[in-house]
Amino acid sequence: MAQLIYYCGTMDSGKSTLALQTAHNYESRGRHGLVFTNKDRAGAGIISSRLGLQSAAIEVDIDMDIFDFVDKAQRANGKLDYLIFDEAQFYESGQIDQLARIVDILGVDVFAFGILSDFRTSLFPGSMRLVELADRVNPLQVEALCWCGLRATHNARIVDGKMTREGEQLVPGDTAPDAQVLYEVLCRKHHMANMSSKDQIKNG
Repeated sequence: MAQLIYYCGTMDSGKSTLALQTAHNYESRGRHGLVFTNKDRAGAGIISSRLGLQSAAIEVDIDMDIFDFVDKAQRANGKLDYLIFDEAQFYESGQIDQLARIVDILGVDVFAFGILSDFRTSLFPGSMRLVELADRVNPLQVEALCWCGLRATHNARIVDGKMTREGEQLVPGDTAPDAQVLYEVLCRKHHMANMSSKDQIKNG
């Protein structure tokens, strides 16, 4: 039976790398599928890994009916064996329902990859719905580390050198030092203390 599986973790936990590896493994065994993404750091229609790997993908916008897209693709080109959905935290809740329908009605395996919670520790709507609907939720095994060396469990947003808990949920950023908006992974202790690596250096 087809399944909906959600692989989740913090930033730097290897979710996009695993998404690309999963697609490669299936294709190398003669299986056929489609790869989707949403708001990747490299731009529209691309899955990119911090390791430097990247691949073309179908961009999921806010109005896309994913079930209808996949159904039409199968009617035109034949049965699909798998679907990859990266950055799944950014999908609309209704689109996650469509992923479940793809599994249940079209019989296609769906692998979703994403971040569970935002910089305020609130679940992304897409991730919340995946936790509610997925056949399996698998935490990624690659552990990202806080600057203190403990396991990183939270994502922090840093603006003008200071950690913030205010602002819109979706604000583009990166981990590059010259980025206007930075994101950093922290352990719970230092996230709750509003203490990023920059604060640690200042207080050093």
